[in-house]
Amino acid sequence: MASSISVDAGRPFEVLIVDDDAGDVLLIDEALTDRRVGHRLHTASDGVRALEFLRDPDRPRPDLILLDLNMPRMGGREVLAEVKADPSLRCIPIVVLSTSVVDEDVHVSYDLRANAYVAKPTDFDDFVAAVQHIDDFYLGVVRLPGRVA
Repeated sequence: MASSISVDAGRPFEVLIVDDDAGDVLLIDEALTDRRVGHRLHTASDGVRALEFLRDPDRPRPDLILLDLNMPRMGGREVLAEVKADPSLRCIPIVVLSTSVVDEDVHVSYDLRANAYVAKPTDFDDFVAAVQHIDDFYLGVVRLPGRVA
């Protein structure tokens, strides 16, 4: 399926991947890089590093955050709570991308204002397809703050 995503505002889409699983980060990277639509991917292996990235004025503001829930030092729930409580960050869409299928994790994520919750598929092709569907929707269909149509 070809992507109809266009890079606007003269800059690539900035995507922050917050996940401590290097294999999942690699799969996400491959799924998005295959799109060839101008993504710049940034990674943080835990919530502390994610917040440092987000609060660093020298770093680009992400257009989308893909957030794992279970990480060392500071988990995804805490990151979600902090980002959505910060007026300068709260409009960045956050998609929770987690191995957890526990109802409580889904409910808590939405209570904390996650924009979407996606369970990581265990099959390689399904995982890549899920990431590409997120990409199609959030970086292709949705109007994001600061992006010219």
